[in-house]
Amino acid sequence: MSVKDFVQQRRDDFISMRRDFHMYPEPAWLEYRSAAKVAEKLIALGYDVALGAEVLDLDSRMGLPSEDVMKAAMARAMDEGADPELVEKMGYGKTAIVATMKFSDDGPVVAFRADMDSNDVIESKASNHIPAKAGFRSRHEKAMHACGHDTHMTMGLGLAEYIATHKDGLKGTIKLIFQPAEEGVRGAKAMVEAGVVDDVDLMFGMHIGFNEQLSNCFACSDHGFLATTKLDAVFHGYSSHAGGSPEKAQNAMLAGCTAVINLQAIARHSGGASRMNVGVFESGTGRNVTPDVATLKLETRGATTEINDYMIERTKTIIKGAAEMHDCTFEITKQGETPAGRISDDLAREVQSIIEPLGIFKEVPFDYSGGGSEDCAYFLNRVIDRGGRATYMVLGSAIKAPHHNPLFDIDEEDMLNGIIALGTIATHYLK
Repeated sequence: MSVKDFVQQRRDDFISMRRDFHMYPEPAWLEYRSAAKVAEKLIALGYDVALGAEVLDLDSRMGLPSEDVMKAAMARAMDEGADPELVEKMGYGKTAIVATMKFSDDGPVVAFRADMDSNDVIESKASNHIPAKAGFRSRHEKAMHACGHDTHMTMGLGLAEYIATHKDGLKGTIKLIFQPAEEGVRGAKAMVEAGVVDDVDLMFGMHIGFNEQLSNCFACSDHGFLATTKLDAVFHGYSSHAGGSPEKAQNAMLAGCTAVINLQAIARHSGGASRMNVGVFESGTGRNVTPDVATLKLETRGATTEINDYMIERTKTIIKGAAEMHDCTFEITKQGETPAGRISDDLAREVQSIIEPLGIFKEVPFDYSGGGSEDCAYFLNRVIDRGGRATYMVLGSAIKAPHHNPLFDIDEEDMLNGIIALGTIATHYLK
């Protein structure tokens, strides 16, 4: 059976699978239900499934939630139908999966990566929002699949099923990587440090969506990855009565304000794109109390790792200066990071020649540079550093609103075409 026929036969099941994942979104390191459902399906298909601490360097994880938050998410996952044994094995921030199927010794190791986590977004209840209208809106407060990771899991499992049921004549090994904590670029490094791609010859990542102009297109590479670092900065001052003794205060809010204004004023780098954003600023307890704590959640980005490093150093200098100006102390903690990604152009050209003949996409461009950041870069870079080849593909879709927006949604036909594309690529290299 061709990949197209297989997907057409299974289309209703794949759509139902995607909608189930969409209803139960789980943020970074809390993907217990999602990961358990993925692992359960992979085991049933006959894959050799390694998970949890087997495929993570635990010391390399970044931005872990508190133990209480993780414990509550584990309990919720089991209440929502997750296998308790699998949840326990992946408990407390170990939601990573690698599924392997070996066909022979005389072929390449071909790896595909899918991410699983959701965004901290409250999903829209608007009547024109299809998940709300069709009854698969998020059931979790302040969590939403607003970046398409529900479809990434579905496409990864669709690929897994096709390969497992059409493996006659295949050579080499397929490796399917289901990664936690992509949002905030927190999860890939820990899997890479555990060596999960050290034997990989060909590495593929893919993302759905991006913009309406890319709808029903399939880009074979993305050279636009920006290196990025996610930081939390906390200023500590001394509170006082705002009317009775303001001179005794060390105003942490003022230190935070000074930092925010000057962080946005960092001179941009002539060597390429550079970005700075303070996304959260929290401070204060009451109108007549001088704030003694201020917290900033911010990110830097750069077209290269070196440019991002420049942004980080300027950030640290400004935060230190703002603290000194207002007689406060400060601390900076790293919550996530990823380098700029590298692409094997020859592999991307091969993918283009494989996908164009399918005739399911209106255009198959060589490259789409979206300007975002992705910690799949860790996988791509490690494979290339070790002599393999890697590319990151973009599956265009007629999204209903920007990524990370409460109205975000994809066209499920594009997701189905994505399974066809992945199955075609996999069988090409495994034959």
